[in-house]
Amino acid sequence: MTEELPSLQQLLEEASGKRFLQAVTPGDRGLAEDIRFPFLALVGQREMKMALLLALINPAMSGVLLVGPRGTGKTTAVRSLADLVPFVNRSLCQYGCLPEDIETGGMDAVCPDCAKKYGEGQPLTFPDPVRLVELPLNARLEDVVGGLDEAAAIHKRMQIKRGLLAQADQNLLYVDEVNLLPDEIVDAILDAAAQGIYTVRRGPVAATYRARFVFIGSMNPEEGRLRPQILDRFGLRLMVPGLADPGERLEAYRRVRAYLTNPKALVAAYAAETIAMRDEIQAARNLIPRVTLAPEAETAGLEMVRRLQVDSLRAEITMFEAARAHAAADGRTQATGDDVRAVAPLALRLRRSQFMVDYFKAQQAEEDEIMTLLDELIPAR
Repeated sequence: MTEELPSLQQLLEEASGKRFLQAVTPGDRGLAEDIRFPFLALVGQREMKMALLLALINPAMSGVLLVGPRGTGKTTAVRSLADLVPFVNRSLCQYGCLPEDIETGGMDAVCPDCAKKYGEGQPLTFPDPVRLVELPLNARLEDVVGGLDEAAAIHKRMQIKRGLLAQADQNLLYVDEVNLLPDEIVDAILDAAAQGIYTVRRGPVAATYRARFVFIGSMNPEEGRLRPQILDRFGLRLMVPGLADPGERLEAYRRVRAYLTNPKALVAAYAAETIAMRDEIQAARNLIPRVTLAPEAETAGLEMVRRLQVDSLRAEITMFEAARAHAAADGRTQATGDDVRAVAPLALRLRRSQFMVDYFKAQQAEEDEIMTLLDELIPAR
Protein backbone atom coordinates (compact mmCIF):
# COMPACT_ATOMS: atom_id res chain seq x y z
CA MET A 1 0.00 0.00 0.00
CA THR A 2 1.50 3.32 -1.09
CA GLU A 3 1.90 6.12 1.42
CA GLU A 4 -0.56 8.98 0.91
CA LEU A 5 1.10 12.19 -0.21
CA PRO A 6 0.48 15.38 1.76
CA SER A 7 -1.70 17.96 0.00
CA LEU A 8 -0.24 21.06 -1.62
CA GLN A 9 -1.82 23.13 1.13
CA GLN A 10 -0.07 21.09 3.83
CA LEU A 11 3.27 21.27 2.05
CA LEU A 12 3.07 25.05 1.77
CA GLU A 13 2.16 25.45 5.44
CA GLU A 14 4.83 23.05 6.71
CA ALA A 15 7.56 24.66 4.61
CA SER A 16 6.57 28.12 5.81
CA GLY A 17 6.97 26.94 9.39
CA LYS A 18 10.67 26.21 9.01
CA ARG A 19 13.06 28.68 10.61
CA PHE A 20 16.67 29.55 9.75
CA LEU A 21 18.30 31.12 12.77
CA GLN A 22 21.69 31.52 11.15
CA ALA A 23 23.34 31.03 7.82
CA VAL A 24 24.67 27.58 7.05
CA THR A 25 28.40 26.96 6.78
CA PRO A 26 29.82 27.96 3.39
CA GLY A 27 31.00 25.17 1.14
CA ASP A 28 33.14 24.91 -1.98
CA ARG A 29 30.92 26.09 -4.82
CA GLY A 30 33.30 25.01 -7.58
CA LEU A 31 32.10 25.78 -11.10
CA ALA A 32 29.13 28.06 -11.56
CA GLU A 33 25.81 26.22 -11.32
CA ASP A 34 22.20 27.23 -11.82
CA ILE A 35 20.96 26.62 -8.28
CA ARG A 36 17.49 28.08 -7.92
CA PHE A 37 16.03 29.41 -4.70
CA PRO A 38 13.61 26.70 -3.46
CA PHE A 39 9.96 27.49 -4.13
CA LEU A 40 8.98 26.22 -0.69
CA ALA A 41 11.53 28.51 0.96
CA LEU A 42 9.62 31.60 -0.17
CA VAL A 43 8.14 33.34 2.87
CA GLY A 44 4.48 34.37 2.84
CA GLN A 45 2.83 35.29 -0.49
CA ARG A 46 0.56 32.28 -0.20
CA GLU A 47 -1.85 33.48 -2.91
CA MET A 48 0.97 33.94 -5.42
CA LYS A 49 2.41 30.51 -4.69
CA MET A 50 -0.96 28.77 -4.98
CA ALA A 51 -1.76 30.49 -8.29
CA LEU A 52 1.54 29.39 -9.82
CA LEU A 53 0.96 25.81 -8.67
CA LEU A 54 -2.55 25.81 -10.16
CA ALA A 55 -1.05 26.95 -13.48
CA LEU A 56 1.26 23.93 -13.45
CA ILE A 57 -1.69 21.63 -12.79
CA ASN A 58 -4.04 23.04 -15.43
CA PRO A 59 -2.53 24.90 -18.42
CA ALA A 60 -6.08 25.72 -19.64
CA MET A 61 -6.20 28.61 -17.15
CA SER A 62 -4.24 30.72 -19.65
CA GLY A 63 -1.46 31.83 -17.36
CA VAL A 64 -0.70 34.10 -14.43
CA LEU A 65 0.10 37.80 -14.07
CA LEU A 66 2.04 38.99 -11.01
CA VAL A 67 1.62 42.70 -10.24
CA GLY A 68 3.64 44.37 -7.51
CA PRO A 69 6.57 46.59 -6.59
CA ARG A 70 10.21 45.65 -7.00
CA GLY A 71 11.79 43.18 -4.58
CA THR A 72 8.68 41.20 -3.61
CA GLY A 73 9.89 37.85 -4.97
CA LYS A 74 7.89 37.67 -8.21
CA THR A 75 10.74 36.62 -10.51
CA THR A 76 12.30 34.38 -7.87
CA ALA A 77 9.00 32.54 -7.44
CA VAL A 78 8.55 31.95 -11.17
CA ARG A 79 12.10 30.72 -11.71
CA SER A 80 11.84 28.38 -8.74
CA LEU A 81 9.00 26.54 -10.49
CA ALA A 82 11.61 24.72 -12.57
CA ASP A 83 12.10 22.27 -9.69
CA LEU A 84 8.38 21.44 -9.50
CA VAL A 85 7.38 21.02 -13.13
CA PRO A 86 5.40 17.95 -14.22
CA PHE A 87 6.08 15.78 -17.27
CA VAL A 88 4.40 16.16 -20.66
CA ASN A 89 4.41 13.94 -23.75
CA ARG A 90 6.58 15.37 -26.53
CA SER A 91 6.73 14.20 -30.12
CA LEU A 92 9.58 11.96 -31.28
CA CYS A 93 9.10 13.23 -34.82
CA GLN A 94 10.90 16.20 -36.37
CA TYR A 95 7.54 17.32 -37.73
CA GLY A 96 5.87 17.22 -34.32
CA CYS A 97 3.39 14.41 -35.07
CA LEU A 98 1.25 13.38 -32.10
CA PRO A 99 -1.19 10.50 -31.44
CA GLU A 100 -4.07 12.97 -31.04
CA ASP A 101 -3.45 14.18 -34.60
CA ILE A 102 -4.33 10.69 -35.83
CA GLU A 103 -7.26 10.40 -33.44
CA THR A 104 -8.82 13.60 -34.77
CA GLY A 105 -7.64 13.69 -38.40
CA GLY A 106 -6.76 10.14 -39.31
CA MET A 107 -3.51 8.72 -40.65
CA ASP A 108 -3.23 11.49 -43.25
CA ALA A 109 -2.74 14.02 -40.43
CA VAL A 110 0.79 12.74 -39.67
CA CYS A 111 3.88 11.96 -41.68
CA PRO A 112 4.22 8.48 -43.30
CA ASP A 113 6.86 7.34 -40.77
CA CYS A 114 4.63 8.19 -37.79
CA ALA A 115 1.59 6.61 -39.46
CA LYS A 116 3.59 3.41 -39.83
CA LYS A 117 4.79 3.57 -36.21
CA TYR A 118 1.26 4.16 -34.97
CA GLY A 119 -0.01 1.18 -36.95
CA GLU A 120 2.72 -0.99 -35.46
CA GLY A 121 1.90 0.16 -31.93
CA GLN A 122 5.16 2.06 -31.47
CA PRO A 123 5.14 5.23 -29.34
CA LEU A 124 5.07 8.61 -31.07
CA THR A 125 5.93 10.56 -27.93
CA PHE A 126 8.22 10.45 -24.91
CA PRO A 127 7.80 11.91 -21.41
CA ASP A 128 9.77 15.09 -20.80
CA PRO A 129 9.65 17.69 -18.02
CA VAL A 130 8.02 21.04 -18.67
CA ARG A 131 10.60 23.80 -19.19
CA LEU A 132 10.69 27.45 -18.22
CA VAL A 133 11.35 29.61 -21.29
CA GLU A 134 12.19 33.23 -20.51
CA LEU A 135 11.63 36.01 -23.02
CA PRO A 136 14.16 38.80 -22.40
CA LEU A 137 13.13 42.43 -22.81
CA ASN A 138 15.78 42.97 -25.50
CA ALA A 139 14.46 40.12 -27.66
CA ARG A 140 13.87 40.94 -31.32
CA LEU A 141 10.79 39.83 -33.23
CA GLU A 142 12.97 37.35 -35.12
CA ASP A 143 14.04 35.84 -31.79
CA VAL A 144 10.43 35.47 -30.68
CA VAL A 145 8.71 34.04 -33.75
CA GLY A 146 11.71 32.68 -35.67
CA GLY A 147 13.62 33.71 -38.76
CA LEU A 148 15.93 32.47 -41.46
CA ASP A 149 18.62 30.12 -40.21
CA GLU A 150 21.86 31.97 -40.95
CA ALA A 151 23.98 28.82 -40.52
CA ALA A 152 21.91 27.00 -43.14
CA ALA A 153 21.99 30.04 -45.44
CA ILE A 154 25.79 29.77 -45.63
CA HIS A 155 25.26 26.43 -47.37
CA LYS A 156 22.61 28.01 -49.62
CA ARG A 157 19.74 26.27 -47.85
CA MET A 158 16.67 28.31 -46.99
CA GLN A 159 15.12 27.17 -43.74
CA ILE A 160 13.52 28.81 -40.72
CA LYS A 161 14.98 28.61 -37.24
CA ARG A 162 12.51 28.10 -34.40
CA GLY A 163 11.76 31.11 -32.22
CA LEU A 164 11.05 31.35 -28.51
CA LEU A 165 7.30 30.90 -29.01
CA ALA A 166 7.85 27.54 -30.69
CA GLN A 167 10.32 26.55 -27.97
CA ALA A 168 7.64 27.41 -25.40
CA ASP A 169 5.20 24.81 -26.75
CA GLN A 170 3.87 22.76 -23.79
CA ASN A 171 6.15 24.79 -21.54
CA LEU A 172 6.02 27.91 -19.36
CA LEU A 173 6.69 31.21 -21.14
CA TYR A 174 7.84 33.84 -18.67
CA VAL A 175 8.12 37.56 -19.41
CA ASP A 176 9.47 39.84 -16.71
CA GLU A 177 8.41 43.51 -17.03
CA VAL A 178 5.75 42.37 -19.48
CA ASN A 179 4.27 45.88 -19.58
CA LEU A 180 7.47 47.15 -21.25
CA LEU A 181 7.39 44.77 -24.23
CA PRO A 182 7.38 46.36 -27.71
CA ASP A 183 3.97 46.30 -29.40
CA GLU A 184 5.07 44.06 -32.27
CA ILE A 185 6.23 41.35 -29.85
CA VAL A 186 3.05 41.68 -27.79
CA ASP A 187 0.99 41.18 -30.96
CA ALA A 188 2.97 38.07 -31.88
CA ILE A 189 2.45 36.56 -28.42
CA LEU A 190 -1.27 37.38 -28.49
CA ASP A 191 -1.73 35.71 -31.86
CA ALA A 192 0.14 32.58 -30.82
CA ALA A 193 -1.64 32.37 -27.46
CA ALA A 194 -5.06 32.70 -29.08
CA GLN A 195 -4.52 30.07 -31.79
CA GLY A 196 -2.07 27.67 -30.18
CA ILE A 197 -0.15 27.70 -33.48
CA TYR A 198 1.48 30.36 -35.64
CA THR A 199 3.09 30.61 -39.06
CA VAL A 200 6.36 32.28 -39.99
CA ARG A 201 6.95 33.38 -43.59
CA ARG A 202 10.30 34.60 -44.81
CA GLY A 203 10.31 35.04 -48.57
CA PRO A 204 9.48 31.72 -50.26
CA VAL A 205 9.94 29.75 -47.03
CA ALA A 206 7.20 29.22 -44.42
CA ALA A 207 6.85 27.11 -41.30
CA THR A 208 3.98 26.52 -38.88
CA TYR A 209 4.68 25.82 -35.22
CA ARG A 210 2.64 24.77 -32.22
CA ALA A 211 2.68 27.32 -29.39
CA ARG A 212 0.58 25.96 -26.51
CA PHE A 213 2.17 27.53 -23.48
CA VAL A 214 1.34 28.78 -20.00
CA PHE A 215 1.94 32.52 -20.15
CA ILE A 216 3.40 33.97 -16.95
CA GLY A 217 4.18 37.65 -16.67
CA SER A 218 5.33 40.00 -13.94
CA MET A 219 5.25 43.78 -13.81
CA ASN A 220 5.70 46.83 -11.62
CA PRO A 221 2.74 49.18 -12.25
CA GLU A 222 4.98 52.17 -11.45
CA GLU A 223 6.75 51.55 -14.77
CA GLY A 224 3.67 51.69 -17.00
CA ARG A 225 0.31 50.11 -17.67
CA LEU A 226 -0.30 46.86 -19.51
CA ARG A 227 -2.21 46.93 -22.78
CA PRO A 228 -5.80 45.68 -22.30
CA GLN A 229 -5.39 43.12 -25.07
CA ILE A 230 -2.54 41.33 -23.33
CA LEU A 231 -3.98 41.81 -19.83
CA ASP A 232 -7.05 39.84 -20.95
CA ARG A 233 -4.84 36.88 -21.93
CA PHE A 234 -3.69 36.29 -18.36
CA GLY A 235 -6.07 33.98 -16.56
CA LEU A 236 -5.14 34.66 -12.94
CA ARG A 237 -4.09 38.12 -11.71
CA LEU A 238 -2.13 38.42 -8.47
CA MET A 239 -1.39 41.48 -6.39
CA VAL A 240 2.05 40.90 -4.82
CA PRO A 241 2.73 43.55 -2.15
CA GLY A 242 5.72 43.44 0.17
CA LEU A 243 5.60 41.42 3.39
CA ALA A 244 3.92 43.46 6.13
CA ASP A 245 4.74 41.28 9.15
CA PRO A 246 8.20 42.05 10.68
CA GLY A 247 8.62 38.41 11.67
CA GLU A 248 8.09 37.27 8.07
CA ARG A 249 10.50 39.89 6.77
CA LEU A 250 13.18 38.72 9.23
CA GLU A 251 12.62 35.10 8.23
CA ALA A 252 12.87 36.06 4.55
CA TYR A 253 16.21 37.74 5.27
CA ARG A 254 17.52 34.63 7.04
CA ARG A 255 16.57 32.38 4.14
CA VAL A 256 18.13 34.72 1.58
CA ARG A 257 21.29 34.89 3.65
CA ALA A 258 21.39 31.08 3.87
CA TYR A 259 20.96 30.88 0.08
CA LEU A 260 23.73 33.39 -0.62
CA THR A 261 26.06 31.64 1.81
CA ASN A 262 25.51 28.08 0.60
CA PRO A 263 22.70 27.59 -1.92
CA LYS A 264 23.15 23.81 -2.08
CA ALA A 265 22.54 23.48 1.65
CA LEU A 266 19.33 25.50 1.46
CA VAL A 267 18.11 23.42 -1.49
CA ALA A 268 18.92 20.24 0.46
CA ALA A 269 16.91 21.51 3.45
CA TYR A 270 13.80 21.62 1.27
CA ALA A 271 14.58 18.62 -0.94
CA ALA A 272 12.08 16.21 0.61
CA GLU A 273 9.18 18.68 0.51
CA THR A 274 10.11 19.70 -3.05
CA ILE A 275 9.99 16.10 -4.28
CA ALA A 276 6.68 15.51 -2.50
CA MET A 277 5.18 18.64 -4.04
CA ARG A 278 6.41 17.70 -7.51
CA ASP A 279 4.73 14.29 -7.14
CA GLU A 280 1.52 15.98 -5.96
CA ILE A 281 1.51 18.33 -8.95
CA GLN A 282 2.00 15.44 -11.38
CA ALA A 283 -0.79 13.45 -9.71
CA ALA A 284 -3.13 16.45 -9.86
CA ARG A 285 -2.26 17.09 -13.52
CA ASN A 286 -3.06 13.47 -14.35
CA LEU A 287 -6.36 13.78 -12.47
CA ILE A 288 -7.54 17.05 -14.04
CA PRO A 289 -9.23 15.48 -17.12
CA ARG A 290 -11.64 13.66 -14.77
CA VAL A 291 -12.55 16.68 -12.61
CA THR A 292 -16.05 18.10 -13.10
CA LEU A 293 -17.85 21.17 -11.76
CA ALA A 294 -20.71 20.81 -9.31
CA PRO A 295 -23.92 22.59 -10.45
CA GLU A 296 -23.82 24.94 -7.45
CA ALA A 297 -20.25 25.92 -8.36
CA GLU A 298 -21.33 26.79 -11.91
CA THR A 299 -24.33 28.80 -10.70
CA ALA A 300 -22.35 30.76 -8.11
CA GLY A 301 -19.53 31.51 -10.56
CA LEU A 302 -21.84 32.75 -13.31
CA GLU A 303 -23.79 34.91 -10.86
CA MET A 304 -20.55 36.54 -9.66
CA VAL A 305 -19.58 37.39 -13.23
CA ARG A 306 -23.05 38.84 -13.91
CA ARG A 307 -23.12 40.99 -10.80
CA LEU A 308 -19.60 42.28 -11.38
CA GLN A 309 -20.62 43.12 -14.97
CA VAL A 310 -17.58 41.47 -16.51
CA ASP A 311 -17.86 41.27 -20.31
CA SER A 312 -14.98 38.92 -21.15
CA LEU A 313 -15.95 35.25 -21.39
CA ARG A 314 -12.43 34.45 -20.23
CA ALA A 315 -13.51 35.38 -16.70
CA GLU A 316 -15.66 32.30 -16.10
CA ILE A 317 -13.47 30.08 -18.26
CA THR A 318 -10.48 30.90 -16.09
CA MET A 319 -12.44 30.74 -12.83
CA PHE A 320 -13.91 27.31 -13.57
CA GLU A 321 -10.61 25.87 -14.87
CA ALA A 322 -8.82 27.20 -11.77
CA ALA A 323 -11.54 25.67 -9.55
CA ARG A 324 -11.03 22.31 -11.26
CA ALA A 325 -7.27 22.58 -10.67
CA HIS A 326 -7.90 23.50 -7.01
CA ALA A 327 -10.02 20.38 -6.58
CA ALA A 328 -7.45 18.20 -8.37
CA ALA A 329 -4.73 19.54 -6.04
CA ASP A 330 -6.82 18.15 -3.18
CA GLY A 331 -7.28 14.80 -4.94
CA ARG A 332 -11.00 15.34 -5.66
CA THR A 333 -12.85 14.72 -8.92
CA GLN A 334 -15.52 17.37 -8.38
CA ALA A 335 -14.98 21.10 -7.91
CA THR A 336 -17.44 22.64 -5.46
CA GLY A 337 -18.48 26.13 -4.44
CA ASP A 338 -15.58 26.18 -1.97
CA ASP A 339 -13.14 25.75 -4.87
CA VAL A 340 -14.78 28.62 -6.75
CA ARG A 341 -14.57 30.75 -3.61
CA ALA A 342 -10.84 30.02 -3.31
CA VAL A 343 -9.97 31.04 -6.88
CA ALA A 344 -12.60 33.65 -7.82
CA PRO A 345 -10.61 36.71 -6.62
CA LEU A 346 -7.61 35.59 -8.67
CA ALA A 347 -9.70 35.10 -11.82
CA LEU A 348 -12.03 38.11 -11.60
CA ARG A 349 -9.88 41.03 -10.49
CA LEU A 350 -8.76 43.55 -13.13
CA ARG A 351 -11.48 42.30 -15.49
CA ARG A 352 -13.72 45.36 -15.57
CA SER A 353 -13.07 48.40 -17.75
CA GLN A 354 -14.49 51.76 -16.68
CA PHE A 355 -13.94 52.99 -20.21
CA MET A 356 -16.23 50.28 -21.62
CA VAL A 357 -18.84 50.92 -18.90
CA ASP A 358 -18.95 54.62 -19.80
CA TYR A 359 -18.86 53.84 -23.51
CA PHE A 360 -21.87 51.52 -23.38
CA LYS A 361 -23.81 53.99 -21.21
CA ALA A 362 -23.22 56.73 -23.78
CA GLN A 363 -24.14 54.38 -26.61
CA GLN A 364 -27.38 53.39 -24.86
CA ALA A 365 -28.82 56.89 -25.42
CA GLU A 366 -28.48 56.43 -29.16
CA GLU A 367 -29.96 52.92 -28.97
CA ASP A 368 -32.99 54.25 -27.09
CA GLU A 369 -33.49 56.97 -29.72
CA ILE A 370 -33.35 54.42 -32.55
CA MET A 371 -35.92 52.16 -30.85
CA THR A 372 -38.24 55.13 -30.16
CA LEU A 373 -38.21 56.07 -33.85
CA LEU A 374 -38.83 52.47 -34.88
CA ASP A 375 -41.84 52.21 -32.58
CA GLU A 376 -43.19 55.46 -33.98
CA LEU A 377 -42.60 54.85 -37.68
CA ILE A 378 -42.75 51.06 -37.94
CA PRO A 379 -44.81 49.72 -35.02
CA ALA A 380 -44.23 46.09 -34.14
CA ARG A 381 -47.03 43.77 -35.26
